[in-house]
This record gives sequence, structure tokens and C-alpha cells, in this order.
Amino acid sequence: MTSFVTTHVLDAARGVPAAGVAVTLERLEDDGWHAVGTGVTDDDGRIRDLGPDALPSGTYRLTFAVGDYFAAAGTETFYPEVAVTCRIDGEQEHYHVPILLSPFAYSTYRGS
Repeated sequence: MTSFVTTHVLDAARGVPAAGVAVTLERLEDDGWHAVGTGVTDDDGRIRDLGPDALPSGTYRLTFAVGDYFAAAGTETFYPEVAVTCRIDGEQEHYHVPILLSPFAYSTYRGS
């Protein structure tokens, strides 16, 4: 089963999926951020089970532990982590939040 939020991390510098990246999904509440899911990218750089299959509307953050990924590869990086904060509408069917990653840049978009 696929969760409500999924992700895909591509190492754009090497042209390969970024396997082994830890990701935390959090929801912003009145008293701060609360984890709702965690996962690690598979050999294809994907996490298909990052939390529940439904979420209430709100502000969410995906934090990617890219510093650990680059350290394991022996590559220097400017970013110890990448945090993507987004608004989620609980009435939607699914959110896919991928990142394209290199040691000194990243980009993201709402995927399908």
C-alpha cells in the first residue's frame, strides 16, 4: 500500500537514485512539529510508505538526512539536511514530494 505522502530522491550529480536517505515527515501543530512518519529510501531512491494512508489538512515538513548520505559516499556537501515544508490538503488523493540532489544544490516540486 502507498502512503498519502511519498518521496523520491535522485542524486543528480551522479545520475543515480539516492538509496539510504533517512526521511522524517512531520506535521505542524500548535505546540510545534510532530513526527507522523519516517522511512529510508530504497535502492530506487523511493519511500512508498512514509506515514499513514490519510492525513488531515495542514502544514507538513519532510526532512531529508542528506548529510549522512553524502558522508557515506565520502562526498563533501553544503547541506547536512534538506527540509521541504508544504501545505497538504487532506481532501487530495496523494502527494509525491521528490528532490533532485547534488552536494551543493537541490530542487523539489510536487510530483504525481
